[in-house]
Amino acid sequence: MNPEQFSTAVLEWFDRNGRHDLPWQQGITPYRVWVSEIMLQQTQVSTVLNYFDRFMASLPTVQALAEAPEDEVLHLWTGLGYYTRARNLQKTAKIVVEQYGGEFPRDVEKLTELPGIGLSTAGAIASISMGLRAPILDGNVKRVLARYTAQEGYPGEPKVAKQLWANAERYTPHTRVNNYTQAMMDLGATLCTRTKPSCLLCPLESGCQAHMLGLEIRYPVPKPKKAVPLKHTLMPLLMNREGAILLYRRPSSGLWGGLWSLPELDRYEDIEHLTQQHALAMDAPRALEPLTHTFSHFQLAIAPWLVPVKESAQHVAEADWLWYNLATPPRLGLAAPVKKLLKRAADALNAGELS
Repeated sequence: MNPEQFSTAVLEWFDRNGRHDLPWQQGITPYRVWVSEIMLQQTQVSTVLNYFDRFMASLPTVQALAEAPEDEVLHLWTGLGYYTRARNLQKTAKIVVEQYGGEFPRDVEKLTELPGIGLSTAGAIASISMGLRAPILDGNVKRVLARYTAQEGYPGEPKVAKQLWANAERYTPHTRVNNYTQAMMDLGATLCTRTKPSCLLCPLESGCQAHMLGLEIRYPVPKPKKAVPLKHTLMPLLMNREGAILLYRRPSSGLWGGLWSLPELDRYEDIEHLTQQHALAMDAPRALEPLTHTFSHFQLAIAPWLVPVKESAQHVAEADWLWYNLATPPRLGLAAPVKKLLKRAADALNAGELS
């Protein structure tokens, strides 16, 4: 297929079979498209749906996001992971409000200068919400084009990425770019899937080189595998007589940056030192069920311990520490495994297991 035939086939398929009822496809604005695109990075549509609706209900405009407390933004993001995305959202919102009068720049290059917006995300914002001709190359589109052209090499390699971008540019039409962009993402998400592509239903079947070769699953070429290291940590849940758990705010940069978390210790013996640091009297700790959390580059094996404590008169509250009431939890950004452990503690407390 030539580029015109390619885009025509994709658009005709989209008109008949594409998704038209996703929340971010309603009342389209650069803000709504931008938030949805950031949420959809490394996250499935089914997961994003509820998060997007809650986020928009609380922060419906870029101005509202710019002015919101960081804890509220991180709270709304809790469970989506990759929290740098949430912090960059707010950084960008502030720049858009302060430097662009609350309007996103109608220029792909200027969009890519904003925190957390790469070339593909900028292309999606520009094409879907502004009607500008701008190619995209998210994970779904990358898979469609890699199979269609039987692109050799791992897409993360610069030479391979350059070739995929050249093809994305080549096939992007000059009209209906908003629909085409959405159509290509839909094609990858619903038909040209990772493991069981529905080739017989695909509008590009007749020109797809991977399909002609019978090697659909070979493309895109996967990243060379490396052993995933396993790290260990001990997380004490220091619980006072009111049933509140001691949390601390992590540094703004690094893992779980800016989120509230449980302390992390290397050894069981460090629990006593931690309680002394906070002038707390410790009762007998109790081991809880271990938890393993998977990150992109390593796994974290968590050994949680429930530690009943009593506050002394000399206890001094510190700015980066707080008591998290399990019965009436505050709206805070929590690391996903910490949220799970707090829920376990709350369930046990409600069941009378901790009395």
